[in-house]
Amino acid sequence: MDPLSDAPGPTTADLARENLYLRQRVAQLTDDVASLAAEGDRLRQILERMHGRVAARRPDPLSGGQ
Repeated sequence: MDPLSDAPGPTTADLARENLYLRQRVAQLTDDVASLAAEGDRLRQILERMHGRVAARRPDPLSGGQ
């Protein structure tokens, strides 16, 4: 005989507690994804500003000012 087959299944309270935990975890992960997306946008904007500054540098005097 399998001792696990005689074990009682999860109770309604156990399932409700797990469901609540999973809903909270999904909400946390959703917030984390939104935060990461915002951080990615912020870093992309910084990179674009830095790239724009590089293009606006003064001409190199060794190259004849070109």
